[in-house]
Amino acid sequence: MLRHVVLFRWKPETGAEKIREIEDAFRALPAKIPQIAGFEWGRDVSVQGLSQGFTHCFVVSFASEADRDGYAPHPDHAAFIALSRPHVDGLVALDYFAGA
Repeated sequence: MLRHVVLFRWKPETGAEKIREIEDAFRALPAKIPQIAGFEWGRDVSVQGLSQGFTHCFVVSFASEADRDGYAPHPDHAAFIALSRPHVDGLVALDYFAGA
């Protein structure tokens, strides 16, 4: 499986209601984009204090690079980016192949 991990840090002025809207929009993507083979997400609960302000992690899984490449330009993914981008203060995205 190919994992696509995205971490978000929100602008200070972004309110809880807008963050919930963004969470809901990301959580809706697996039902809209057939290339998504798996999905999970969560908010930071670490006690280490190393998150650098990143509060949300989303992990999207794909069966292949081709599926990931089909997800990236998908109109529903583009709509999510348009919704979230004005509120993002920091973003980390990385892809990796799950290993044993």
